[in-house]
Order: sequence, then C-alpha cells, then structure tokens
Amino acid sequence: MTALQVIRSHVYGVDMMSAILLARIQFAFTVSFHIIFPAITIGLGMWLVVLEGLWLKTKKPVYMDIYNFWVKFFAVAFSMGVVSGVVMAFQFGSNWSEFSKFSGSVTGPLLIYEVITAFFLEAGFLGIMLFGRDRVGPKMHFFATAMVAIGTTFSAYWILVSNSFMQTPPSLESGAIEIVDGAVVVKDWLAILFSASLPIRMVHMLTAALLTATLIISGTAAWHLLRGNRNAAVKKMLSMSLVTLFFVSIFQVVIGDIHGLNVRDHQPTKLAAIEGHWDATPEGEGTGFILFAIPNQEEQKNYFSIEIPYAASLILTHSLDGKVANLKAFPKEDIPPVGWVFWSFRVMVGLGFLMVILGIWGVWQRHKKTLGEKKGLLRFALWMGPSGLISVLAGWFVTEIGRQPWLVYNIMRVTEGHSFIHTAGDLTVSLALFVIAYLVVFLFGVTILFRILRRGPQSSDVAVAEQ
Repeated sequence: MTALQVIRSHVYGVDMMSAILLARIQFAFTVSFHIIFPAITIGLGMWLVVLEGLWLKTKKPVYMDIYNFWVKFFAVAFSMGVVSGVVMAFQFGSNWSEFSKFSGSVTGPLLIYEVITAFFLEAGFLGIMLFGRDRVGPKMHFFATAMVAIGTTFSAYWILVSNSFMQTPPSLESGAIEIVDGAVVVKDWLAILFSASLPIRMVHMLTAALLTATLIISGTAAWHLLRGNRNAAVKKMLSMSLVTLFFVSIFQVVIGDIHGLNVRDHQPTKLAAIEGHWDATPEGEGTGFILFAIPNQEEQKNYFSIEIPYAASLILTHSLDGKVANLKAFPKEDIPPVGWVFWSFRVMVGLGFLMVILGIWGVWQRHKKTLGEKKGLLRFALWMGPSGLISVLAGWFVTEIGRQPWLVYNIMRVTEGHSFIHTAGDLTVSLALFVIAYLVVFLFGVTILFRILRRGPQSSDVAVAEQ
C-alpha cells in the first residue's frame, strides 16, 4: 500500500485490503448481472432487424410472427439491462473515487457520448418499435427497429472504449495522454477512441452478443419442438438460428485467435495467466497448450497438468518452436489471479467449440431435410441455449481479472483507485443490499422472460416452415 493508504487505514481503523476486495466483489457482482442483458439485447436487436427486413421483402407472415414473439423478450431484457446497469456509474464515484479523479477526463466524456448517441436513439425509437406498428408505416417501423439496434451497438462501443482505455491505454511516452496533478489529460482523442485493443474487442463482443441471442433462439425452438409444437414459426426459428450459428461461431473462432495475438502484444501478463505456464520452455522446444491443470499461485506451479505439445506456440506464434510468455518472467505483484483467468478462458473456449459443433450438426441436418426431427440435436440445442451467456461471463472474467492488479494497465493499480474512506463494514452492508436487490429484480425479470419463452411464437401460417 502507498503511504497515504497506510495513514488512512490507521485513521479509519480498517483493513484496507479487505475493503478493496469487497469493493471489487461488489462491482464484479453488479456487472456480472448487468452484462448478460446487453449481450441479449445487442444480439437480439440484430435479429429483429433481419426478421423485419425479410418480412418487408418477402411479405411472408412467418417472419413477422417470429418478430412479434422476440420483440417482447427484447423489451423485458432491455428493461432489465437498464435497471441492473444504472448503479454501476454510481459505484465509480462511491467505491472508486480515486480512479474517478484520475481518469474522469476520459471516462466522463465517454459516458456523455453514450448518452447523446445510444440513449437518444434507444429512447427516441423504442416506443415506436414496441407500440407503433399500427400507428406508423411498415418502413418507418423497420427504421425504428434499426435505430434501436444501432443504439445498442453504440452503447457497446462507448463502454468498450472506456474499458479499452483501462486495458490498453496509450503509453505516456506516446504523448497521447499526460498525467497532470494526479489526473489524466487527453492530448489525442483518436488514441482513446481507437486504442490498441478496441477494434478487435468490439468485433469480438458484438459477435459474442449475436451468438448469445442465436443460442437462446435455437434453444427455445428446440424446446417447443420437443414438446410437439411444430408450427411454421418454431421450425423457421430453428432453421435460421442454426444456420446463423454455423457461420458466426466459426467467425468467432477466427476473431478469438486474432484477439489472443492482440493480448500477447499488449497484455503479456494476462496471456501468461491464460496459458498457465510458470516456467520458460527450454530453448528450441515448443510450448504446449495446457488443457487441464490446477494452478497453485503461491508455490508457482501446476498440479495434474495435461498438455497438447507445441499447440500454444503454434496458436500464438504460428510456429512450432515460438516462445510463449511464462508467469515467472513477471514480478509476483504483477501477476493476476491465475486460477480464475486460466479456467474462465477454458470454459469460454470449450463452449465456443461446442457452438461450432452444434452449428455444423444443424446445417448438416438441414441439408439432409431432417432438421427438427432428430431428438439428439434438439436436446443438444436446448442444453446449449444458455451457453452464450456463460461464455460472455467467462470472457469478461478473463478480461477484467486478467487485468489485475491494474485499474489502468501499467499506469494505475487497483489499490491506488479505491475510495479509502469506506470501511470493510460499510462495503459488507452495501454488498449485502445489492445482492438482495439484484436477486429480487433478477428473479422477477427472469420469471417474465421464461413465461414469454414458454408461450412460444403464434404462427399465422398453418403450413410447415420451409427448411
């Protein structure tokens, strides 16, 4: 701890490290609840635009039947995202005031830009999208749907700009930022708006959101088909979602590889935690990819390690003997919690490859004209329904825990950004209240969402959907 932290810890009679840990847990808890809803609405917004566009082009009622079903789900998920996310901005001021003082010149304007772009679009057109079908023309309603979808994308962009500043800030040597009187002064806003990791992280997040919505749609369709609901809308939902999953999941694998190379170049300690190698590979030998291990951070070694020889070198350097960073190459105080990062990454990647398998299986059955008839595929799609949400959470754990112990990578540590006036007792009480409030809101909202899903789409077309 710094001298100031030690003095304040003594004055307030608290264990500052416990207070910092509780503040981190509180923010992690709220953001974990929040992020699943934007992931749904960003991806589902894209789906709604496509569905209404297809209806305008073909006039087939099945597309509007699916649209009318999912727009209700979108509305509830959007509301849940707003409710669960609004408190996070207050936590920056209450629990992380030193960070706010330091980086407010960056994060403050970015939040304003989010309001005047994303929120204005969403607030201006959401009412038309939800309630205006009979009050405006079809093209105007489609325009409103597109504006809401664009608004959710703008929101993702500004949040990722802010987060990318924390992940890969411009170096002080670049001249893009300066630190004056303990606060960041921006000299080059383009270096903030398009930081080293932002473009690939933006594509990765949007693709993850589309996968999340696609898997929920395919899982819902599979559930109804297993229960005997074989109307045109349900079958079309399954067909469209699995074809989309096939292409998007493969694309995400490619984007994930590029993202990994970006992390290698800009956040080597995070990559080392992801890979989980404590010792350097001997000269001339390739580094294996660890499939399974139990990392012991105190002893700096792994238990029960299972590796694929040369795989890490091949993936990260595109050569069999390329060097991959090892954890012992970094000071102990700069290494993130390895176990969390190591296993969160493997959960995300493992589910990603299951998504690819589901997409391939679905496209194959569609080609064979048996889509929706094989219960094995339907059960697999049903169980994979929430996998997009789990992957998003796992990915954010990798991103945020892997950044530790830094708030702003290589510039400001977590221990320097905390609000020192809060005691561990204060944060324990507020965390407990957040848990209670969020559980009540979450259970209420999720109950409504599941009721919508159980009803299923109402088909105005008695014919079976084309596969």
